Amino acid sequence: MQHLTLNNGVTMPALGFGVFQTPPDVTEQAVTSALETGYRLIDTAAAYANEREVGNAIRNSGLPREEVFIETKVWISDYGYDQTLHAFDKSAGKLGVETIDLFILHQALPSRFDLTTEAYRALEQLLADGKVRAIGVSNFMPDHLDALLKQVSVVPAVNQVEVHPYFTQPAVQAADASHGILTQAWSPIGGITSYRGTGTSTFEDPVITAIATAHGRTPAQVMLRWHLQQGRNAIPKSVRPQRIAENIDVFGFQLTPAELEALDNLDTGVRGGPEPEAITLETFGRDIPEA
Repeated sequence: MQHLTLNNGVTMPALGFGVFQTPPDVTEQAVTSALETGYRLIDTAAAYANEREVGNAIRNSGLPREEVFIETKVWISDYGYDQTLHAFDKSAGKLGVETIDLFILHQALPSRFDLTTEAYRALEQLLADGKVRAIGVSNFMPDHLDALLKQVSVVPAVNQVEVHPYFTQPAVQAADASHGILTQAWSPIGGITSYRGTGTSTFEDPVITAIATAHGRTPAQVMLRWHLQQGRNAIPKSVRPQRIAENIDVFGFQLTPAELEALDNLDTGVRGGPEPEAITLETFGRDIPEA
Protein backbone atom coordinates (compact mmCIF):
# COMPACT_ATOMS: atom_id res chain seq x y z
CA MET A 1 0.00 0.00 0.00
CA GLN A 2 1.27 3.45 -0.88
CA HIS A 3 0.88 6.23 1.67
CA LEU A 4 0.31 9.95 1.34
CA THR A 5 1.63 12.60 3.73
CA LEU A 6 -0.87 15.25 4.79
CA ASN A 7 0.05 18.90 5.30
CA ASN A 8 0.48 18.35 9.05
CA GLY A 9 2.88 15.41 8.59
CA VAL A 10 0.33 12.65 9.32
CA THR A 11 0.45 9.81 6.80
CA MET A 12 -2.58 7.94 5.46
CA PRO A 13 -3.04 5.07 3.00
CA ALA A 14 -3.45 6.26 -0.58
CA LEU A 15 -6.39 3.94 -1.10
CA GLY A 16 -9.23 3.44 1.36
CA PHE A 17 -12.57 1.74 1.76
CA GLY A 18 -15.86 3.64 1.80
CA VAL A 19 -19.22 2.69 3.28
CA PHE A 20 -21.54 5.35 1.82
CA GLN A 21 -25.04 3.87 1.38
CA THR A 22 -23.90 0.58 2.91
CA PRO A 23 -26.75 -0.55 5.20
CA PRO A 24 -25.77 -1.04 8.84
CA ASP A 25 -26.66 -4.75 8.72
CA VAL A 26 -24.04 -5.44 6.03
CA THR A 27 -21.46 -2.80 6.96
CA GLU A 28 -19.64 -4.88 9.56
CA GLN A 29 -19.08 -7.79 7.18
CA ALA A 30 -18.03 -5.48 4.34
CA VAL A 31 -15.46 -3.70 6.52
CA THR A 32 -14.28 -7.05 7.89
CA SER A 33 -13.67 -8.23 4.32
CA ALA A 34 -11.86 -5.00 3.50
CA LEU A 35 -9.55 -5.28 6.50
CA GLU A 36 -8.83 -8.94 5.74
CA THR A 37 -8.01 -7.97 2.16
CA GLY A 38 -5.51 -5.32 3.26
CA TYR A 39 -7.32 -1.98 3.44
CA ARG A 40 -6.17 0.15 6.35
CA LEU A 41 -8.20 3.33 5.72
CA ILE A 42 -11.93 3.18 6.45
CA ASP A 43 -14.12 6.18 5.57
CA THR A 44 -17.54 6.61 7.16
CA ALA A 45 -19.75 9.49 8.33
CA ALA A 46 -22.27 10.31 11.02
CA ALA A 47 -24.92 10.71 8.31
CA TYR A 48 -24.28 7.18 6.98
CA ALA A 49 -25.68 5.70 10.22
CA ASN A 50 -23.11 2.90 10.19
CA GLU A 51 -20.25 4.21 12.37
CA ARG A 52 -21.07 1.67 15.08
CA GLU A 53 -20.74 -1.24 12.66
CA VAL A 54 -17.49 0.15 11.26
CA GLY A 55 -16.13 0.31 14.81
CA ASN A 56 -17.25 -3.24 15.55
CA ALA A 57 -15.44 -4.57 12.49
CA ILE A 58 -12.23 -2.73 13.33
CA ARG A 59 -12.34 -3.85 16.96
CA ASN A 60 -13.05 -7.47 16.06
CA SER A 61 -10.37 -7.58 13.37
CA GLY A 62 -7.63 -8.10 15.92
CA LEU A 63 -5.57 -5.38 14.25
CA PRO A 64 -3.80 -2.88 16.49
CA ARG A 65 -5.77 0.37 16.62
CA GLU A 66 -2.84 2.36 15.21
CA GLU A 67 -2.80 0.22 12.06
CA VAL A 68 -6.27 1.33 10.94
CA PHE A 69 -6.80 4.92 9.79
CA ILE A 70 -10.37 5.96 10.66
CA GLU A 71 -12.05 8.86 8.89
CA THR A 72 -15.53 10.17 9.63
CA LYS A 73 -17.58 13.28 8.99
CA VAL A 74 -19.72 15.75 10.93
CA TRP A 75 -23.20 16.25 9.47
CA ILE A 76 -24.60 19.77 8.97
CA SER A 77 -27.20 19.32 11.72
CA ASP A 78 -24.31 19.28 14.21
CA TYR A 79 -22.55 22.41 12.94
CA GLY A 80 -21.69 25.12 15.43
CA TYR A 81 -18.84 25.14 17.94
CA ASP A 82 -20.36 23.28 20.89
CA GLN A 83 -22.50 21.07 18.66
CA THR A 84 -19.47 19.91 16.67
CA LEU A 85 -17.48 19.17 19.82
CA HIS A 86 -20.40 16.95 20.84
CA ALA A 87 -20.52 15.45 17.34
CA PHE A 88 -17.02 14.14 18.01
CA ASP A 89 -18.25 12.47 21.19
CA LYS A 90 -21.10 10.85 19.28
CA SER A 91 -18.88 9.56 16.47
CA ALA A 92 -16.07 8.42 18.75
CA GLY A 93 -18.60 6.67 20.98
CA LYS A 94 -20.16 4.78 18.09
CA LEU A 95 -16.78 3.90 16.62
CA GLY A 96 -15.54 2.81 20.05
CA VAL A 97 -12.33 4.83 19.85
CA GLU A 98 -10.74 7.65 21.79
CA THR A 99 -8.99 9.23 18.79
CA ILE A 100 -10.27 9.74 15.26
CA ASP A 101 -7.53 9.92 12.63
CA LEU A 102 -9.30 12.29 10.22
CA PHE A 103 -12.40 14.27 11.21
CA ILE A 104 -14.00 16.40 8.50
CA LEU A 105 -17.00 18.61 7.81
CA HIS A 106 -19.37 16.79 5.44
CA GLN A 107 -20.63 19.85 3.51
CA ALA A 108 -19.88 23.54 3.20
CA LEU A 109 -23.45 24.61 4.15
CA PRO A 110 -23.19 27.92 2.25
CA SER A 111 -26.55 29.19 3.54
CA ARG A 112 -25.20 29.13 7.12
CA PHE A 113 -21.49 29.52 6.62
CA ASP A 114 -21.25 31.07 10.08
CA LEU A 115 -22.14 27.64 11.50
CA THR A 116 -19.66 26.02 9.13
CA THR A 117 -16.86 28.26 10.40
CA GLU A 118 -17.76 27.60 14.04
CA ALA A 119 -17.84 23.87 13.32
CA TYR A 120 -14.39 24.04 11.80
CA ARG A 121 -13.09 25.98 14.80
CA ALA A 122 -14.31 23.08 16.92
CA LEU A 123 -12.27 20.74 14.70
CA GLU A 124 -9.25 22.95 15.35
CA GLN A 125 -9.83 22.60 19.09
CA LEU A 126 -10.18 18.82 18.82
CA LEU A 127 -6.90 18.76 16.90
CA ALA A 128 -5.18 20.88 19.54
CA ASP A 129 -6.53 18.58 22.26
CA GLY A 130 -5.16 15.49 20.51
CA LYS A 131 -8.60 13.95 20.01
CA VAL A 132 -8.14 13.93 16.24
CA ARG A 133 -4.95 13.58 14.24
CA ALA A 134 -6.01 15.60 11.20
CA ILE A 135 -8.99 17.72 10.16
CA GLY A 136 -10.53 18.55 6.83
CA VAL A 137 -13.61 19.27 4.76
CA SER A 138 -15.78 17.63 2.12
CA ASN A 139 -17.60 19.02 -0.91
CA PHE A 140 -15.97 22.44 -0.51
CA MET A 141 -15.66 24.48 -3.68
CA PRO A 142 -12.82 27.02 -4.19
CA ASP A 143 -14.91 29.93 -2.91
CA HIS A 144 -15.86 27.94 0.19
CA LEU A 145 -12.19 27.20 0.87
CA ASP A 146 -11.26 30.86 0.42
CA ALA A 147 -14.01 31.99 2.79
CA LEU A 148 -13.03 29.42 5.41
CA LEU A 149 -9.31 30.13 5.28
CA LYS A 150 -9.92 33.83 5.95
CA GLN A 151 -11.43 32.93 9.32
CA VAL A 152 -9.52 29.92 10.66
CA SER A 153 -5.95 29.03 11.55
CA VAL A 154 -5.47 25.43 10.42
CA VAL A 155 -5.52 24.67 6.71
CA PRO A 156 -7.66 21.57 6.05
CA ALA A 157 -5.58 18.47 5.43
CA VAL A 158 -8.13 16.93 3.06
CA ASN A 159 -11.02 17.99 0.83
CA GLN A 160 -13.18 14.98 -0.04
CA VAL A 161 -15.08 15.65 -3.27
CA GLU A 162 -16.70 13.81 -6.16
CA VAL A 163 -13.95 12.94 -8.65
CA HIS A 164 -14.11 10.32 -11.40
CA PRO A 165 -13.31 10.41 -15.14
CA TYR A 166 -16.70 11.94 -15.99
CA PHE A 167 -16.37 14.68 -13.34
CA THR A 168 -12.82 15.73 -12.53
CA GLN A 169 -13.39 19.15 -10.90
CA PRO A 170 -10.09 20.67 -12.10
CA ALA A 171 -10.76 24.00 -10.40
CA VAL A 172 -11.35 22.30 -7.05
CA GLN A 173 -8.25 20.15 -7.44
CA ALA A 174 -6.18 23.21 -8.34
CA ALA A 175 -7.50 25.13 -5.34
CA ASP A 176 -6.74 22.20 -3.05
CA ALA A 177 -3.21 21.91 -4.43
CA SER A 178 -2.57 25.64 -4.04
CA HIS A 179 -3.29 25.35 -0.32
CA GLY A 180 -1.48 22.04 0.22
CA ILE A 181 -4.80 20.21 0.70
CA LEU A 182 -5.05 16.58 -0.41
CA THR A 183 -7.93 15.89 -2.79
CA GLN A 184 -9.78 12.74 -1.74
CA ALA A 185 -12.12 11.26 -4.33
CA TRP A 186 -15.55 9.97 -3.41
CA SER A 187 -17.31 7.88 -6.07
CA PRO A 188 -13.78 7.47 -7.49
CA ILE A 189 -14.78 4.85 -10.06
CA GLY A 190 -17.91 6.70 -11.08
CA GLY A 191 -20.41 4.42 -9.39
CA ILE A 192 -22.70 7.43 -9.21
CA THR A 193 -22.85 7.43 -13.03
CA SER A 194 -24.50 4.02 -12.86
CA TYR A 195 -27.32 4.83 -10.46
CA ARG A 196 -27.82 8.54 -11.18
CA GLY A 197 -26.55 8.89 -14.71
CA THR A 198 -28.66 9.23 -17.84
CA GLY A 199 -26.17 7.83 -20.35
CA THR A 200 -23.10 5.61 -20.45
CA SER A 201 -21.60 4.75 -17.08
CA THR A 202 -17.86 4.93 -16.52
CA PHE A 203 -17.75 1.13 -16.32
CA GLU A 204 -18.96 0.89 -19.93
CA ASP A 205 -17.02 3.82 -21.38
CA PRO A 206 -15.13 2.68 -24.49
CA VAL A 207 -11.99 4.64 -23.66
CA ILE A 208 -11.81 3.19 -20.14
CA THR A 209 -12.64 -0.36 -21.24
CA ALA A 210 -9.99 -0.19 -24.00
CA ILE A 211 -7.32 0.88 -21.51
CA ALA A 212 -8.47 -1.88 -19.16
CA THR A 213 -8.20 -4.47 -21.92
CA ALA A 214 -4.72 -3.27 -22.84
CA HIS A 215 -3.52 -3.85 -19.28
CA GLY A 216 -5.54 -6.99 -18.58
CA ARG A 217 -7.37 -5.10 -15.85
CA THR A 218 -10.94 -4.03 -15.06
CA PRO A 219 -12.33 -0.53 -15.68
CA ALA A 220 -12.50 0.01 -11.92
CA GLN A 221 -8.82 -0.85 -11.51
CA VAL A 222 -7.88 1.54 -14.31
CA MET A 223 -9.80 4.39 -12.70
CA LEU A 224 -8.27 3.78 -9.28
CA ARG A 225 -4.80 3.62 -10.82
CA TRP A 226 -5.54 6.99 -12.50
CA HIS A 227 -6.28 8.55 -9.09
CA LEU A 228 -3.17 7.10 -7.48
CA GLN A 229 -0.82 8.18 -10.26
CA GLN A 230 -2.19 11.72 -10.09
CA GLY A 231 -1.65 11.94 -6.34
CA ARG A 232 -5.24 11.70 -5.15
CA ASN A 233 -6.61 9.57 -2.36
CA ALA A 234 -9.53 7.35 -3.39
CA ILE A 235 -12.16 5.54 -1.31
CA PRO A 236 -14.04 3.00 -3.44
CA LYS A 237 -16.93 1.10 -1.86
CA SER A 238 -18.40 -2.36 -2.34
CA VAL A 239 -20.07 -5.06 -0.28
CA ARG A 240 -18.88 -7.91 -2.50
CA PRO A 241 -15.64 -9.61 -1.37
CA GLN A 242 -14.51 -10.16 -4.98
CA ARG A 243 -14.89 -6.47 -5.84
CA ILE A 244 -13.34 -5.40 -2.54
CA ALA A 245 -10.26 -7.47 -3.41
CA GLU A 246 -10.24 -6.28 -7.02
CA ASN A 247 -10.28 -2.62 -6.00
CA ILE A 248 -7.15 -2.88 -3.88
CA ASP A 249 -5.20 -4.82 -6.52
CA VAL A 250 -4.04 -1.70 -8.34
CA PHE A 251 -0.36 -1.47 -7.47
CA GLY A 252 1.07 -3.83 -10.10
CA PHE A 253 0.72 -1.74 -13.26
CA GLN A 254 1.25 1.77 -14.60
CA LEU A 255 -0.86 3.89 -16.92
CA THR A 256 1.02 5.81 -19.59
CA PRO A 257 0.91 9.61 -19.77
CA ALA A 258 -1.29 9.28 -22.87
CA GLU A 259 -3.71 7.02 -21.00
CA LEU A 260 -3.89 9.42 -18.07
CA GLU A 261 -4.63 12.26 -20.45
CA ALA A 262 -7.30 10.21 -22.22
CA LEU A 263 -9.03 9.64 -18.88
CA ASP A 264 -8.79 13.33 -18.01
CA ASN A 265 -10.40 14.19 -21.33
CA LEU A 266 -13.54 12.22 -20.47
CA ASP A 267 -14.68 14.97 -18.09
CA THR A 268 -18.25 16.04 -18.85
CA GLY A 269 -18.49 18.72 -16.18
CA VAL A 270 -21.71 17.10 -14.97
CA ARG A 271 -21.94 16.61 -11.22
CA GLY A 272 -23.57 13.40 -9.99
CA GLY A 273 -24.06 14.44 -6.38
CA PRO A 274 -26.08 17.41 -5.13
CA GLU A 275 -24.95 20.91 -5.90
CA PRO A 276 -23.07 22.26 -2.87
CA GLU A 277 -25.23 25.39 -2.86
CA ALA A 278 -28.37 23.21 -2.56
CA ILE A 279 -27.30 21.81 0.82
CA THR A 280 -29.38 23.58 3.47
CA LEU A 281 -30.53 22.70 6.96
CA GLU A 282 -34.13 22.89 5.77
CA THR A 283 -33.70 20.32 3.00
CA PHE A 284 -30.91 18.09 4.32
CA GLY A 285 -30.99 18.49 8.09
CA ARG A 286 -31.46 15.30 10.09
CA ASP A 287 -30.90 14.40 13.70
CA ILE A 288 -27.75 12.41 14.39
CA PRO A 289 -28.45 9.97 17.26
CA GLU A 290 -26.39 9.89 20.42
CA ALA A 291 -23.77 7.20 20.87
